[in-house]
Amino acid sequence: MKKLLFALFCLVSLCSCSKKIALAQSASSERSVAAESKTVGSLNLNPEIEKLGRVLSSMSDRAKEAIPNGNPEEFLADLHRVLEEEKNTHRSDDLDLLYLIDKKHNVGSDYVPKDLKPVKNNDLWNVSRNDLSLRPESYAALEELSRAALADGIKLMVSSTYRSYKYQDGLFKRYVAQDGLELAERYSARPGTSQHQLGCAVDFGSITDDWGDTKMGKWVYNHAAEHGWSLSFPRGYEDITGYMWECWHFRYIGKEACRFQKKWFSDVQQFMLEFIDAWKKSE
Repeated sequence: MKKLLFALFCLVSLCSCSKKIALAQSASSERSVAAESKTVGSLNLNPEIEKLGRVLSSMSDRAKEAIPNGNPEEFLADLHRVLEEEKNTHRSDDLDLLYLIDKKHNVGSDYVPKDLKPVKNNDLWNVSRNDLSLRPESYAALEELSRAALADGIKLMVSSTYRSYKYQDGLFKRYVAQDGLELAERYSARPGTSQHQLGCAVDFGSITDDWGDTKMGKWVYNHAAEHGWSLSFPRGYEDITGYMWECWHFRYIGKEACRFQKKWFSDVQQFMLEFIDAWKKSE
C-alpha cells in the first residue's frame, strides 16, 4: 500500500494473517517498525502504534488517501506536539481548542465559550459590526495575525466571529427561507454545528468568493497558518466538510496543529480534526 500507515491498520484489522508487513521508515529512524511489530499474527506492537492503526482504520477512505508515506514514530511525535500545544493554550473549563464540530458533531444550545473578549475596531484591525467576540486564545492569535499583516501594509477586516446558538438558528432559518433547505445546508450550519459557536472562527473581509483574490485575502491565505489559523472549508472538499468553499472562513487551531495538518493531512483541517477526535476517544 502506498499511503502512510495503511500497513498499520492492516496489522490491527488483519491480525489473523501471518505474513510480515514493513512500515515506511525514514533514514533517521533508530529502529524499524517491521522488526518491532514482527508479524501480524503476533501483534508485537508499540501500544501507540497499535492505537494509531485502530484510529486510521476508522477513518474514511479519502482521509486515508490524504496521508502521505512516512514514519509512524515521526507522525506520533508531531501529534504529541499538537496535543501539548492544545493543553498549554486552552483552559480546562472550556471545550478543547481542537474540538470537532460539524454536521455530525455538535454542541448544545446552552454552550457559550468562557470569557469571550469583544472584538472592536482598533489599531490592529477593522470590524464590520460592533457585537463581535472571540474566546481568549483566538483573540490573542488574531492580534498576532493582525500585527503581521500590518507589518506587510495590510489591515485586516473582521466580519464575523462568535455566534450564539440562537443567532445561528435565526441565520439558518433566514437562509432556508431565501434559498431553500438543500442549498442553505451547503453554505450555512444548523444551530449547534457551527465553528462560530466555539468562539474560535473568524470570517474576514467581504465574506464573498472574490475576497480571496484581494490583496488582503491572498495575504491571509498565504500567512494564516504561520499564526495558527486554518482555512476550514477548502475548495473541492464539500463532500468532506459538508460546506461549499469559503475562502474567508478561518479557525484558530494553533501553530503546531497547522503544521501537522499540512504535513500529514494534505492541509485539510477536517481530516486532521476527525483524526484527533478519534485519537482522543480511542482506548
